[in-house]
Amino acid sequence: EVHFVESGGGSVHAGGSLRLSCAASGFNFDDYAIAWWRQVPGKEREPVSCIRSGEGRTWYVPSVKGRFTISSDNAKNAVYLQMNSLIPEDTALYYCARSAAAGFPGHLSLWDYWGQGTQVTVSS
Repeated sequence: EVHFVESGGGSVHAGGSLRLSCAASGFNFDDYAIAWWRQVPGKEREPVSCIRSGEGRTWYVPSVKGRFTISSDNAKNAVYLQMNSLIPEDTALYYCARSAAAGFPGHLSLWDYWGQGTQVTVSS
């Protein structure tokens, strides 16, 4: 059975940092793309960052480049998102998910398992 458990969200002031964790079970994440997505009420879910750890490749949405860093820990079957220089526009519910598709899939339909999400709130 596949599970994702996200943690590390919280409330910070603009300029602060948070580190999100995604603990995976039931599969080897090296065989999949693992991504962080985020969603705010009334808006479409947005891909933020993706990692293909088995290939050593990462991707970031332009709005977070230079501020966020995605990484993985094979021994723990976990993926992390280090978020620095946070701004209010980063406020969202953050999810981790997996995809068996090639590259960095942008369609929600290509992501088959999702965690419950962890809330990030950035105040000005």
